[in-house]
Amino acid sequence: MNTTRLGAWCGIAAGALIALPAAVETVTGETAATSFLLGLSPALAVPLLIALHQRQQAATGPFGATAFTLNTIGLGLFGGAAFMLNMGIFYLPEPTAKTLLQGPTMYALLGSALVFTVGTVLFGITMARAGVLPRVPSIAYTLALPALALAAPLPDTLLTSSFHIVSGAALVWLAVALTRSTAREGGRSAARS
Repeated sequence: MNTTRLGAWCGIAAGALIALPAAVETVTGETAATSFLLGLSPALAVPLLIALHQRQQAATGPFGATAFTLNTIGLGLFGGAAFMLNMGIFYLPEPTAKTLLQGPTMYALLGSALVFTVGTVLFGITMARAGVLPRVPSIAYTLALPALALAAPLPDTLLTSSFHIVSGAALVWLAVALTRSTAREGGRSAARS
């Protein structure tokens, strides 16, 4: 399996692990199971981000490389924050969690969300401008993922769940587009042989 295909399959899993738990949470509220799945999703998004960049890097130039780098750093920071929120803080008593999320921890979370937001917006712009990947999920990536990051410190609501669902759907759509483009290229290569 090549990097693009592996990245695409990881992206499908990452998107599903964002969208499906969020859909469940609209009915049940946050649970240990949904929190666990959401905590895993950023790690699976890393291979997708690499595959997306590889797919379009010829069309995006130096700006695309800079946007990719910033998005990767932001994903690492925010992914760690999401892991901490969903796998650790979720299990703390509410007064302890509120105390922990004040002061330096709050600034670290906001900083990670800000770096992720800037990187995601820039990388999303490169996807939309390059036109290599479908425009609708590229725009959704540009808008929904930053909204999700900036809403992370807020209580779970229907709005925050909506950000999760749209973000997850955008990742799945982009990942599926990668698998289709890889399959088309494989067919062309075989025809040339």
